[in-house]
Amino acid sequence: MKTLILGAAVSGAAAASLAARLGHEVSIYDRSSESTVPLREMGYAVHSGTWSDRLLTGVDLVVASPGFPEHSDPVQQALASGIEVISELEFGTRQLTAPYVAVTGTNGKTTVTSTITDILIESGVAAVSAGNIGTPVSGLGDDPAAVVVIEASSFQLRFIDRFRPVAAGIVNVAADHLDWHGSVSAYGSAKARIFENMSAIDVVVYGADDPGATELAASADCRTTGVSGVMVSSDGVGPVNGSLEIDGKLFAVPTTDPSWLTDLGIAAVMAASVGATDDGIATVLAAFSPGAHRRRTVGTVRGVTWIDDSKATNPHAARAAAEAYESVVLLAGGRNKDLDLSTIAPGSVRHVVAFGEAAPSIAAGVGAPVTVVDDLASAVETAARLAVIGDTVLLAPGCASFDEFDSYAVRGERFAELVAALEAAK
Repeated sequence: MKTLILGAAVSGAAAASLAARLGHEVSIYDRSSESTVPLREMGYAVHSGTWSDRLLTGVDLVVASPGFPEHSDPVQQALASGIEVISELEFGTRQLTAPYVAVTGTNGKTTVTSTITDILIESGVAAVSAGNIGTPVSGLGDDPAAVVVIEASSFQLRFIDRFRPVAAGIVNVAADHLDWHGSVSAYGSAKARIFENMSAIDVVVYGADDPGATELAASADCRTTGVSGVMVSSDGVGPVNGSLEIDGKLFAVPTTDPSWLTDLGIAAVMAASVGATDDGIATVLAAFSPGAHRRRTVGTVRGVTWIDDSKATNPHAARAAAEAYESVVLLAGGRNKDLDLSTIAPGSVRHVVAFGEAAPSIAAGVGAPVTVVDDLASAVETAARLAVIGDTVLLAPGCASFDEFDSYAVRGERFAELVAALEAAK
């Protein structure tokens, strides 16, 4: 078996290692010569620079990393040549002997994935998180756990074949990554692949308040359970008087935010489907705290609360974050991913500070008052002047970070540093 790996970063390296262990003849292609150095030093046949279709000669299988869009030349030429193209996710799960569950969605999938894993571990079930959350499935090794909990991106789901979780979560679906998929329809179709191989005994758990997730789940040929963050759903999951009801049982939760409640409800139902106990669910839900750069308070200055939601890299996430607060000065901007930014500011936003490459598009589309600045530091300085006591200054960019920062995490860390400087100067 001759296998070509597209991408030399974390998922590509894991796929190469797995392919080599399986006895494949492995070659690797990445545009960047720098990223291929570690694999070259390990003895792999590595190619970089301009793509050539000669690299497909004799190849039986192509394993594509998310960095290669479905419209890229390597992927399209492989498909045109009749070569099987699969994602690293598909390649890795083909080797798993343990059952696995999978979570997808435009926003919230990392929270749901990590919460499922925490609940299972608290319940005494050996579980491990993998996929888009950090560790590639191909890098898990033999018999990694009793249950594998996978965060599955649309990129990874686009090229699956046999992938079949025993439970699947669809948190929400809104336009995103159109630069990769090419259209809203293609993006939604990729998400829907999460359940295409599931059977009647499997379950899809979805965000019932989200039209996109609801529509997608309706086409699944298996059991479905809807979870609401605003009321108890028809399937029996939702908030009641400060608790979360799940199938007639009440669990204490430390939040009233509908999006967090939906995430927690989906996680609990999915975990229960693979062996979680009520005690395990109760313990983890009661101790829930958002992850880094997900609506985290980074400071309070002169009666104004500063919130870091740098992870909100699309308009859907930014709007959901802004709706969680009463009076918001919204910091939005960065690099747009070919998305409509006009919906980014709901009624709770009294002023938008638009920064970065996308600032002109934001200013032209939103209905709230807007101030345009060049970068994040200027946005913080401007928001400090505009905010009044009781306001929330919210970094929910609605865009990728790559015009100014290497990642949303670096952007969030810089935001926290800027707020700390404001606190020190007060």
